[in-house]
Amino acid sequence: MLQDTKQSFRKVWVLGGSILVGVVLILSLVMFLSLRSVSDGAKQVDFAVKAGANLNKVTERLSEVGLIRSPYFFKLYMRLVGKAQKIKIGIYDLTDGMSASQVARAITSGKTKTISITIAEGLNDRQIADLFVQKKFFGSRDEFLQYASKKSILEKFKIPAMSVEGYIFPDTYNLPPGYPKEKIIEHMVEHFFEKIKEVKNFPTDPRKIHETVILASIVEREAKLKEERALIAAVFHNRLRDNEPLESCATVQYLFEKPKARLFYKDLEVQSPYNTYKVRGLPPGPIGSPGLAALDATVNPKKTDYKFFVLKGDDAHYFSKTYKEHNAAKKKYIGP
Repeated sequence: MLQDTKQSFRKVWVLGGSILVGVVLILSLVMFLSLRSVSDGAKQVDFAVKAGANLNKVTERLSEVGLIRSPYFFKLYMRLVGKAQKIKIGIYDLTDGMSASQVARAITSGKTKTISITIAEGLNDRQIADLFVQKKFFGSRDEFLQYASKKSILEKFKIPAMSVEGYIFPDTYNLPPGYPKEKIIEHMVEHFFEKIKEVKNFPTDPRKIHETVILASIVEREAKLKEERALIAAVFHNRLRDNEPLESCATVQYLFEKPKARLFYKDLEVQSPYNTYKVRGLPPGPIGSPGLAALDATVNPKKTDYKFFVLKGDDAHYFSKTYKEHNAAKKKYIGP
């Protein structure tokens, strides 16, 4: 009797095990079939993973655009292989010929499509904002300027100003669409602080750094030829030393929405702390983003007694030591 009972239990276990194995095999087969590619790869999709997107949202979108067979098994697969929390924002080049594992590998790789944006030397924050609006990183100029004035960013980089103007380093940036707005500003400012390490004698005190950036931004806008940057910087240093107005047309141009082809005497009468014909010393802040050469020229100017310069018309300037000589140069190159 006991022997019969044992044999019965053994049969039940064998039968149960067989059923379990069968179920596992069937589920494995279903999962395998569900994780195959949807089609032959003819359909190509620029798939966007936006900031804040989680596995459920991403899976729903993948299913909507026809890139996966089963949302359930895709999420199960992502959890089994440990990728559920590793999805990265950006735009990915996906096709319906990719298996679920290939899709998973792509959207967790961080190798996204990027948008290139080039910031030229000397651009002010309004102009930079317009570039980012054109590339759809920001909704408006005002939105960019609000982020560029965030107190948290200014405190993080110890910038003693009301915005990061001047600290957005001119360069080409490749950013994934949907990149967090605050991170965009931080990325460019961080790049500035990395680049200034290449400049000999660059100051480390935040106040001195800020003064250097202000003056370098003026040098950047005034210098037409790279070999003249250090000379123009020297002129401004000499004028600051002697408590004379900088008399920079570039600081006046900063006040206009669009730079004028030529400034007239009435333009030099505008009342503003940025009008260095009226106000002695440096303006309140930078007037644009200086490049590395302008920053280097400002920190390491030429040793000279020049205190004036005037544009000769061929992008070169005539430099003078005295006001009398400067007046003569103005008459020669500009006219009476």
